[in-house]
Amino acid sequence: MGKVTGFLEYTREIPSRRPVAERVNDYFEIYLDFPAQKVRDQGARCMDCGVPFCHTGCPVNNIIPDWNDLVYRNRWKEAIRVLHSTNNFPEFTGRICPAPCEAACVLGINEPPVTIKVIERSIVDHAWNEGWIVPEPPEKRTGKKVAVVGSGPAGLAAAQQLNRAGHWVTVFEKADRAGGLLRYGIPDFKMEKHHVDRRVQQMEAEGVAFRTNAHVGVNVSIEDLRNDFDAILLAGGAEAGRDLKVPGRELEGIHFAMEFLPQQNKRVAGDEVPNQILATGKHVIIIGGGDTGADCLGTSHRQKAASVTQFEIMPQPPPDRSPLTPWPLWPLMLRQESSHEEGGRREFAVSTVRFIGENGRVTGLETTRVGPPPKFENIPGSEQIFQADLVLLAMGFTGPVRGGMIEQLGLELDARGNVKAGDDYMTSVSGVFAAGDMRRGQSLVVWAIAEGRKAAKSIDEFLMGHSDLP
Repeated sequence: MGKVTGFLEYTREIPSRRPVAERVNDYFEIYLDFPAQKVRDQGARCMDCGVPFCHTGCPVNNIIPDWNDLVYRNRWKEAIRVLHSTNNFPEFTGRICPAPCEAACVLGINEPPVTIKVIERSIVDHAWNEGWIVPEPPEKRTGKKVAVVGSGPAGLAAAQQLNRAGHWVTVFEKADRAGGLLRYGIPDFKMEKHHVDRRVQQMEAEGVAFRTNAHVGVNVSIEDLRNDFDAILLAGGAEAGRDLKVPGRELEGIHFAMEFLPQQNKRVAGDEVPNQILATGKHVIIIGGGDTGADCLGTSHRQKAASVTQFEIMPQPPPDRSPLTPWPLWPLMLRQESSHEEGGRREFAVSTVRFIGENGRVTGLETTRVGPPPKFENIPGSEQIFQADLVLLAMGFTGPVRGGMIEQLGLELDARGNVKAGDDYMTSVSGVFAAGDMRRGQSLVVWAIAEGRKAAKSIDEFLMGHSDLP
């Protein structure tokens, strides 16, 4: 807990966002600095609540009340030790996690919850600035070798844990830089990539090897991995985008979000991107109302789109917590991300009927209003035409991409098309494990880190017969 009466003395406060007119002209992170004293005041709001329900909302089991209390008491070095004990990369979760812990905060029953996410980010940023985060190579090596396929949050977390257990770890990444969706999915205005770079540098100094441009099942033989490594962890994510099979889908100018977003991240990194998909001067329609859609929205603003409209098939949520999702559940309510604050239009309960085009390019689309789930029945007479020069499909992901290592390994899939793995994260092939979105389906970065850590423990037990990993 923090200060006994802190929740009565201090109100919830979070860092201010940079002015819209400024931030839409660059790709830097949108939040201003938050003074350390303000962070301590927010830590003081953590209550002596008896049962800290924030734990129920946190997949990595962060010891939240403890580091809130340590920050309040100005014991930052101890706070980062406690934070790192459950979370390898709090600067990632402190920036892009939606904070289910805050939704479960006991104070949130009748007051604004504790700013857990801000405190988490502040602890790790302070620790980096003070030089407290340094490489932690293992004291001795086991001689065992582990291949980690995929360098997103699940793969990185597992690799760091396995390396610290003394195994030789090689991370295989099909892209030209490590980081997975942290690198080429999350826009820089939400998380600048130097946060990923310095973690990769830390892990390399600890002994982890990274092989980029290494697409397992394509230019890296899965048989070679089976022969050269004692265990393999598949952490390749769920990258198969959900398509919209309606008339006109073949028209040019209709793209998956994950075709659009990585290109801009590459440009920000200084790469040349031939024939880049750009929203500049175009009327943009984003189909999908989730985080990926919001990322497309913010990127379209920065590329100076003529207009941007975001479609969501679900009805508009209530402005406050719905009674259908009482505390401590994740609340159903209308959320305004920073990208929505920057402009654009949101349309709810809309379904696309067909795409319209001229000379092979999309020029618009026809929609209809729909009723509530699960039927989403079309409402007669609600048809409408929207102008569109660029359509971005951001409707989520259906699972891992097929046609490569999954089939080559002969892995069993679950009912949803994800790689089937048990509680020990072992797949149907002995010695081959799976974690993160590849195992559980599209999810949050905090779940990916949690899965990577748990899979690492199981792999360590598989290799050594026991494990001291948390």
